[in-house]
Amino acid sequence: MPVIAIVGAGPGMGLAIARRFGSEGFDVALLARSRDKLDDLVAQLADEGIQAAGFTADVTRPDTLREALAAAESRFGPIDVLEYSPANHALGGVSVLETAREDLQPQFEHYVYGALTAVSQVLPGMLRRGSGTLLLSTGASSVRPLGGTFGSIGIAAAALRNYALALNVDLAEHGVHATHVAIGVMIGSGPGTEAATIAEHYWQAHTKRDQAEIVHAMPGGPW
Repeated sequence: MPVIAIVGAGPGMGLAIARRFGSEGFDVALLARSRDKLDDLVAQLADEGIQAAGFTADVTRPDTLREALAAAESRFGPIDVLEYSPANHALGGVSVLETAREDLQPQFEHYVYGALTAVSQVLPGMLRRGSGTLLLSTGASSVRPLGGTFGSIGIAAAALRNYALALNVDLAEHGVHATHVAIGVMIGSGPGTEAATIAEHYWQAHTKRDQAEIVHAMPGGPW
């Protein structure tokens, strides 16, 4: 069975992506900080006939992230798809007019350093096999500055976007595809914003392998 690892799995996008790939025969490795949340997600997927397991990890603690991904590979086998989209609600943000070095450090640890750790754990295997997909997610401020409290968040999110796009360039000749997915809507806020609808972008990125970036935004929105 092919395997997808979802870093930052939750009941919204993480579960929707797990369902989309699971419906295509993927085994699903879910990574998050909360064991209770992971157990609940695994149970929901099991009820739907999807093989899944949860692994606790904190993206700001590289050792836990590496160990969780290694455990996922021990359980299921080589990871074919890595999806990285940990929520950062607890961090908050500040305006760029007020942003200081200490405001950016936790954002970079969350967005950029966590992604670097996750990718570096699975990429060597993908390169050896000559196949694999890296899906790195951000919100609206990675593509278009939104101002306000998104200021400090956007700086780090834009760095993650650049990392994903650079991976797409350098990995193209090695059989590994990387895509940046930017979600520019409030998930579940209306038609076209459903998690299941957005999850389809991730499946298309993996199967079609023809886009370095996918932006999901509604007409008339901030983008």
